Amino acid sequence: MKKFVTVALAYVLCTPLFAQTIDSTAKLVLSGYVEAYYSYDFNQPANNDRPPFVYSHNRHNEFNLNLGFIKAAYVDERIRGNIALMAGTYPNANLAAEPATLRNIFEANAGLKLAKTKNLWLDAGVFASHIGFESAISKDCRTLSRSLMADNTPYYETGVKIGYTTDNGKWFLSGLVLNGWQQIRRTDENTRLAVGTQITFKPNAKVTLNSSTFLGSRPDNTNRNRFFHNLYGIVQLTKKWELIADFDYGIDQQQTRSSIYDAWTSWAAILKYQLSSKVGVAGRVENYSDPKGLVITTTSPNGFRVNGYSFNLDYAPISNALCRIEARSLTGKDDLFEKAGRKTTTDFIITTSLAVSF
Repeated sequence: MKKFVTVALAYVLCTPLFAQTIDSTAKLVLSGYVEAYYSYDFNQPANNDRPPFVYSHNRHNEFNLNLGFIKAAYVDERIRGNIALMAGTYPNANLAAEPATLRNIFEANAGLKLAKTKNLWLDAGVFASHIGFESAISKDCRTLSRSLMADNTPYYETGVKIGYTTDNGKWFLSGLVLNGWQQIRRTDENTRLAVGTQITFKPNAKVTLNSSTFLGSRPDNTNRNRFFHNLYGIVQLTKKWELIADFDYGIDQQQTRSSIYDAWTSWAAILKYQLSSKVGVAGRVENYSDPKGLVITTTSPNGFRVNGYSFNLDYAPISNALCRIEARSLTGKDDLFEKAGRKTTTDFIITTSLAVSF
């Protein structure tokens, strides 16, 4: 954390010195993001920690920082690089399994263009996940909180990827070799690398279709196989209405060298309406079904099976600031939540946030 603060101060103090160089070369871009929040969980967790399967906005009844980062990006005709250091309750929760020296890395990668006349790039390092339409940056998402499917699939990945975008911009194709399922450093017993693919098709400015896959091992020491497929579509129905539908399917090997697999599924749908240039609303319905507790561990006889609903109101006073409030309800098939020391089937949360990018 001390290193993060030092870099942040250096950025603030040195920005005026670099401003003239950045403007003249247009190669180095410095940016930042800060999201403060307050969340109230009506189950009132005793230690103020939201359930362990929630990684964003996960502190109850306190004002806190969900995510803040400072980023430097270098872009040239043939090379590019990004480095961003972060702090907040999101990295504290989501990167808890990483070594302490790596937990403040939001992004750190380098890229090389492989063909002068084609948009073909090779990138290596730590980068955003190729799975799903939601990211850790709440301001870029249609809802204030992340869906259960987003919180329990990779936000970040480490490895190497090759990506190609067609000249007309309609197709993006990518292949990846990764350390594993959201891992910067693999465990000593996890001896295999993972592979992934991504195909994005944009037939026009109003439609985006995406298919992403992952094939590797579980993020533990068992070396059991995991296969995962994410499929989503984003449709701009009208100038004001937008619809998103997302579906996940994953299977885990029961035992090493076994031919028997257990499955989990999840889906979410979001409908967004832009009332004006500054005000918008969005509603989400979601389902997460993990009967064997493969991803979300539980002692429930039916595993982790939850339905969720949320509604958020957004207000953007200026283009780089966003104020939000969201009401969210989660209901489990069994007593998956805890309230006042007792098990319960429901959880209700109200969250507010203020996000600024610069």
